[in-house]
Amino acid sequence: MIKIKAWFWAIRPFSFSAAVVPVLVGSAFAFREGLFHLFRFLLVLIACLFVQVTTNLVDEYSDHVRPEGEQKILAPYKVIALGLLTSSEIKRGALVCFSIAAAIGIYLVYVSGLPVLFMCLAGAAAAYFYSAGTRPLGKIGLGQPLVFIFMGIVMVVGSFYVQTQYFTSDIFLFSLPVGFTVTAILAANDIRDMEEDKAGGKQTIVTVFGRDVAWWEYLFIVLAAFLTVIILVSVGRLELTSLIILLAIPQSVITLRILRKGRNRSELAGGIPSASRLHLFFGILLTIGVLLGQFIR
Repeated sequence: MIKIKAWFWAIRPFSFSAAVVPVLVGSAFAFREGLFHLFRFLLVLIACLFVQVTTNLVDEYSDHVRPEGEQKILAPYKVIALGLLTSSEIKRGALVCFSIAAAIGIYLVYVSGLPVLFMCLAGAAAAYFYSAGTRPLGKIGLGQPLVFIFMGIVMVVGSFYVQTQYFTSDIFLFSLPVGFTVTAILAANDIRDMEEDKAGGKQTIVTVFGRDVAWWEYLFIVLAAFLTVIILVSVGRLELTSLIILLAIPQSVITLRILRKGRNRSELAGGIPSASRLHLFFGILLTIGVLLGQFIR
């Protein structure tokens, strides 16, 4: 039972919305094109979840083996430092999860073509080098751009392509709000971890410019998500039903208040699950709005 609980914390299920939302949104637009494919949708969803778990485990392993990892505060998911799991177990777990995702990816490449291969390889490289390597990209100020590109644009576009077998200019535009809301999760995380990241030499908006600037950046990111949908509706690229995403505004206000009023790590900690809920609510609402638009004309 202890091991099961340890693995629960290690895989960080609270982060799964980052993997689920882009697949839902990309698939909704595939449905809009009349080309939704249930089996491929499920395969992409499972593969993305295993990629997310792999990334979380690699992050945990890397934090343990790097010297600056000693500066990390022992959150419940720091299972190696807490003695709940060994570094070898985490490494094996990451390899198993990556292997499952890779196997699914190979099949999707077989049925969908080389574009999927390129997206999978780029995504795998980004997931690994974000936390690992001699100079992790997440440590040198590239965390948010990488998340925006790969967990926003690439995952939405990839989910769409696997089912439709083609790209459109619209799907890249439609992926932008998802990129913004998933980036907001990392922005909230960075705000919480300012002191810890400074001690570890990590470069982020908040470690360089402080929490006030980082809060305004978070506000900008969230506003950009809502405004992108509003603009796309106003120019006729999205159906009016997509404005259902406005129901996520209260959740965005809750998160903004937490990040604004918090003065230390414990007070700011609630901002991360709150930002994750915003990403999930926004993504589900956008999916519903796109689907409703096909029935309400």
